[in-house]
Amino acid sequence: RAALASAHQGQPLPKTLSVLENTPQVRGMHTIIRNKDTTRDEFIFYSKRLMRLLIEHALSFLPLKSVTVETPQGTMYEGKRFHRQRITGVSILRAGETMEQALTAVCKDIRLGKILIQTNHDTGEPELHYLRLPKEISEDYVILMDSTVSTGAAAMMAVRVLLDHDVQEDRIFLLSLLMAEMGVHSVAYAFPRVHIITTAVDKRINEEFHIIPGIGEGGEGCVHRP
Repeated sequence: RAALASAHQGQPLPKTLSVLENTPQVRGMHTIIRNKDTTRDEFIFYSKRLMRLLIEHALSFLPLKSVTVETPQGTMYEGKRFHRQRITGVSILRAGETMEQALTAVCKDIRLGKILIQTNHDTGEPELHYLRLPKEISEDYVILMDSTVSTGAAAMMAVRVLLDHDVQEDRIFLLSLLMAEMGVHSVAYAFPRVHIITTAVDKRINEEFHIIPGIGEGGEGCVHRP
């Protein structure tokens, strides 16, 4: 992870990255969830709002086909429809689970999987501890979720797990509430066809690999709030 921390410094962000538009509403919600004085209830509420916007934004990158439907008034409407391929959501435990509610709220009958990756405190490297994926996932579009991405080490291991299960790289969408530039570069360099989507990118991480200014790490942004 120390090697990752020094890589890609000063490089432009990759084209595979999409950041949610920083509207006054989005900026306002980030102000709330980043404020150390924000209560736990407020943090959860506004984080969930941002997650919902993030999911909706990510779905706009899925392939659509043109269709014509008839309205109740008997006129024709030229619209769009998602291709018949399935969408599967996979959360990186435990923080990624916080995004599942937003995903299931907008994707009806979506299948869910889980990956638990933890850091080995002796080596500092990520290790796979638990895996549960739906059957026949290889042709699916996979929305891979983690609440924050700092170095990108856990996210890269999760992507590798999906590739090992024959998921196509360009059908993987990595979603996170907040990412550090280093994590974005690391994932994009290792997997140049993975789509990276977030609500904000912070420029640096500290010696403990926490995103700065950040919102709180490890999915525990609300744990230490009143």
